[in-house]
Amino acid sequence: MTQDTYLGIIGGSGIYDMDGLQDAAWVNVVSPWGAPSDAILTGTLNGVKMAFLPRHGRGHVHSPTTVPYRANIDALKRLGVTDIISVSACGSFRDDMAPGDFVIVDQFIDRTFARDKSFFGTGCVAHVSLAHPTCPRLSDACETAAKAAGIKVHRGGTYLAMEGPQFSSLAESKLYRSWGCDVIGMTNMPEAKLAREAEICYASVAMITDYDSWHPDHGAVDITAIIATLQGNGSKARDLITRLPDLLGSTRAPCPHRCDRALDYAIMTAPDKRDLDLVAKLDAVAGRVLTKVPR
Repeated sequence: MTQDTYLGIIGGSGIYDMDGLQDAAWVNVVSPWGAPSDAILTGTLNGVKMAFLPRHGRGHVHSPTTVPYRANIDALKRLGVTDIISVSACGSFRDDMAPGDFVIVDQFIDRTFARDKSFFGTGCVAHVSLAHPTCPRLSDACETAAKAAGIKVHRGGTYLAMEGPQFSSLAESKLYRSWGCDVIGMTNMPEAKLAREAEICYASVAMITDYDSWHPDHGAVDITAIIATLQGNGSKARDLITRLPDLLGSTRAPCPHRCDRALDYAIMTAPDKRDLDLVAKLDAVAGRVLTKVPR
């Protein structure tokens, strides 16, 4: 059974300034999980419905810790988004992954500690699999689009998610590199976890801005150099995104990797034991599988 493709892009303020976006409008979405980072820019690009959500809000008002991740994912789900591409800046732990390169991330190590990481909890417990936290189908499209845009792209990589907002100490940077991590960032967790709980396919495009602090020839992270690289990466990211509608098509079959059916066996709490207030908040995220229990 097919459905319309609705592509959500979560990224920085320079990502959503897209040429060719038709019927563009900023939409305010009300979520029971609080206010999203900002209004969401909706429209159609090459026949595919699109939604652009500024992760930090326009003007960069949210730190990585205070981004309302649950509200953001819930709001996109309420709009009908079927697929999310996360675009974010990152540091590199590898010589061959240089500033200006893109990485299609496929694994995460979550070192964040001050964020709400699940829609579920007391009164409605659920456990989803994150063995493979990104969608290979979406990642394929991102890799193809990046190569067509002339971007140097690395397929596969482990993203270390740190709390921030400070950058790593030298000791931390060396530790994460010794773990086999490829890049480091502050925003893909719990975003990827929540997208899986919401049964939305998720892919991560990490744009390298620096070598973190481990590299002997680069030293400490230089914010001015990061900003300069970010500006160049922004134009590359827009080029990548404009190629995705043709690759994904205006309709989609069920995800072959079952991202859109992640809750089939996840909810553990018996129907008669569920917290009805929490169940009500889960109407968009988990309404497909939750059994309504009358008050």
